[in-house]
Amino acid sequence: MSQRPTPDEIRRAPKVLLHDHLDGGLRAETIVDLARETGYDRLPTTDPDNLRQWFEEASDSGSLVRYLETFDHTVGVMQTRESLVRVAAECAEDLAADGVVYAEVRYAPEQHTTTGLSLDQVVEAVLEGFGQVPGIKVGTLLTAMRHQARSMEIAELAVRYRDVGVVGFDIAGAEAGYPPTRHLDAFEYLQRENAHFTIHAGEAFGLPSIWQAIQWCGADRLGHGVRIIDDISASEDGTAKLGRLAAYVRDKRIPLEMCPTSNLQTGAAASIAEHPIGLLRRLHFRVTVNTDNRLMSSTSVSEEFAKLVEAFDYGWDDLQWFTVNAMKSAFLPFDERLALINGVIKPGFAQLKWQA
Repeated sequence: MSQRPTPDEIRRAPKVLLHDHLDGGLRAETIVDLARETGYDRLPTTDPDNLRQWFEEASDSGSLVRYLETFDHTVGVMQTRESLVRVAAECAEDLAADGVVYAEVRYAPEQHTTTGLSLDQVVEAVLEGFGQVPGIKVGTLLTAMRHQARSMEIAELAVRYRDVGVVGFDIAGAEAGYPPTRHLDAFEYLQRENAHFTIHAGEAFGLPSIWQAIQWCGADRLGHGVRIIDDISASEDGTAKLGRLAAYVRDKRIPLEMCPTSNLQTGAAASIAEHPIGLLRRLHFRVTVNTDNRLMSSTSVSEEFAKLVEAFDYGWDDLQWFTVNAMKSAFLPFDERLALINGVIKPGFAQLKWQA
């Protein structure tokens, strides 16, 4: 076996994914099919190969407006029960094919009701789709949009379905101008209900967003959290001085749901080699590696790992460390997390590490 894990070997490793958007991971062929079936006529092209290329180019354009337009098209074809079941099932199939053994996939139910589906019907359709695929366990996170005013309604929805596959709650959308404290009533409700939640914070906006998410709202995890680097002073000799917020995040082992390729597209990092994940891993923050939007970023968990291996010369121990971090941080019961770590993840990595 090569000393540095190869892309093919990485694909065979048991992996865990915590930050993946359902509407950001559709197959291009499926978008074309669903557009035809549902009468959605706004696609830029109906050729799957050209459409896939359009999504990549629009996502890499540097224009936030064009990037957000890509989601208009995916959400546009996800407005029927049948389309939601299909998209969820194909998502689970694609993740399982990439070696993912546990995933938490998020979506905003309120964005899938334009043709008359109720919030409950949306949730049940997605759960049905995820339940069709063996060999992978998928938990869903229900997302509220931070620029809307339905977060309490979505939080109550998450609690209502938490025993049948919904494992947590999230808020997403533009950070600037929409601080997480606008949804404080929803987060306080979730805490009273002993429910789990993550918050998109520290992606496009800086330390105040992270501080509010943790200290005001009580987030279990940070979606992205890449701007925590702004509270760390790194010296040329390799030493680093942590500010109070960064030290708190590390001391409390607050998980960071990092999405390297996505961060390049949104300008949070200039290259993989310059991504804060390198320093944060060296400083032993609770870092996890994720995809964010597999279609828009043309990526998979295996590809994210392969890029990190290339940029930072990571080996199997590093990849196992990221994976165990993610499983420890999942919104599953403790015994289920432990069973996957000891029964699937560690044996899987041991086999890859020591095989001839």
